[in-house]
Amino acid sequence: MTDPSGEKADARALLSLRNINMTFGGVKALKNVSFDVMPGEVHCLAGENGSGKSTLIKIITGVYRPASGAVIDYDGQTYSHMSPVTAQNGGIQVIWQDLALFPEMTVAENIAFQTLLGRWPRFVNYGRMRETAIRALKRLGVTLDVDLPLKEFPIAQRQIVAIARALVGEAKIVFMDEPTASLTQSETDHLLDIVRTLSASGVAVVFVSHRLAEVLEISSRLTVLRDGGLVGVYSTEGMTQSRITELMTGRTFDQHVRAQPKDANPVVLEVKNLTRPGQFEDVSFTVRRGETLGITGLLGAGRTELALSLFGMLKPHSGEVVLDGKPVRFSTNREAIEAGVAYLSEDRLSLGLIQPQSIADNLVIASLDGIRTNGLLSDERKRQLVAQWVADLGVKIGKQSDAISTLSGAISSASQSPNGWRPIRNF
Repeated sequence: MTDPSGEKADARALLSLRNINMTFGGVKALKNVSFDVMPGEVHCLAGENGSGKSTLIKIITGVYRPASGAVIDYDGQTYSHMSPVTAQNGGIQVIWQDLALFPEMTVAENIAFQTLLGRWPRFVNYGRMRETAIRALKRLGVTLDVDLPLKEFPIAQRQIVAIARALVGEAKIVFMDEPTASLTQSETDHLLDIVRTLSASGVAVVFVSHRLAEVLEISSRLTVLRDGGLVGVYSTEGMTQSRITELMTGRTFDQHVRAQPKDANPVVLEVKNLTRPGQFEDVSFTVRRGETLGITGLLGAGRTELALSLFGMLKPHSGEVVLDGKPVRFSTNREAIEAGVAYLSEDRLSLGLIQPQSIADNLVIASLDGIRTNGLLSDERKRQLVAQWVADLGVKIGKQSDAISTLSGAISSASQSPNGWRPIRNF
């Protein structure tokens, strides 16, 4: 374990932070945190939602200004705070969970548009833009059609485009905020290979992930935050997932796996020979009450299309879906929701949430019938439902009326309803 006290910064560190404090509305988001990253290092930043990880990254990138007394040493320079321009010009790049890309623009434009930014307007050299994009992708060992709109690509390849854009910005350190949250295992393996490529080329990577197996596989050191405070900085050599969980939460968990057979439970969902030509064919399975069924496959195997068909967003060509013993054929997602079916998309931020709206509205939007009184929406019933779910899920919020984008990870879910409200079933 390295010394997290911050009394003496490592002279070899690319980035070194000391005495980082941040307060929002009287709540201490960060408490005297110290943090170091070495050149070319893959360093993991771990902690539960609301522990201060995103706040720390935003301070490093100049989005937030820390309380007085902070010291930021970066690439030989000392700052009391960073500005976005200083951070970007210095080679600090962040790949946020929402990627911050432009779906309607081409891959080349998304990767190389920053090269066109400046004080004065200029003509766009599309040829040079293509060359810049291809060169950045080649550095990652990836080939993509840079002339296609980004919206034509799945989330895994959009992640690669975001990384390539960071390289165009002459990145010295790249922060990746939950980059594998929506990826399959094969897509994750490819991304981790890219992280190793960046590290080998001298680019430091700070990896934020709740998938602890990835943390142990890819990083050499681990910084753990809990409730805004620094728990410690640890070598990942000899570290275990259970130990990281204990450090993150301050609690010890029983890690023993106990089989809980569901064979006697009634069948909730039965899919028979479901087919949508060109996307999936002859798919059959059953799901029993209380059971968790995994559906996997390579990119383009039809996983998302199958889920969308079960949710009424795509119409299957043939086959049958039986829900609670009754055949169903949804024409819209509204019909699926009325029947108790929920869908959590792989692109949570763009498709799963309404960013400008409040935490409360996002939680209840699919369960409006449950908060109606005499045909009108009841603010009190909404408040009770949201309070119940915030407590049950352990979500740290300011006010129910705050925008959903203020939450760490901006993920909100209400797949079941307590206190008698109509449930939404999530397979």
